[in-house]
Amino acid sequence: MYIAIVLCLMLIFPFAGIGVEYGHAPLMALVGKWFVFFGVGWRLAIAGIRQIAQPRFTAEHIFNVTGGGGVLVLVRELGFANLGTGLVGIVSLWRPDFTLPTAIVAGIFYAAAGVMHSLEANRSTNENVAMVSDLGIAIVLAAYVVWRLCI
Repeated sequence: MYIAIVLCLMLIFPFAGIGVEYGHAPLMALVGKWFVFFGVGWRLAIAGIRQIAQPRFTAEHIFNVTGGGGVLVLVRELGFANLGTGLVGIVSLWRPDFTLPTAIVAGIFYAAAGVMHSLEANRSTNENVAMVSDLGIAIVLAAYVVWRLCI
């Protein structure tokens, strides 16, 4: 289920949005709009809700950390940060002026998370999915940010 959600939110839905609007706005504007809405907004909001409600899943299945206590508190705090960032990404569909700042913040987060996943020697399948998708969207968001800052 995790892989299907990531695939939809990081590839299928953003490309569908771009495809529907292609030709009505510059391509990079559409990339920013739809990757921030789905890849940042919905992905981080859903992840945040899951991390708040079920921190053990992220701890065990993404970070390969077992046990409770402090790690679950940290995962919950990450969940609130992800939920907040995700909600701003969702709102960016109606407030396009939110797209660039959200892309900057999420791009830094995704790049750092992807690098941290890549340094883990014994990655699980879910962590590999997280690593590839995090680094992929970090590149997409960086391209959008550079484009926006240069126009």
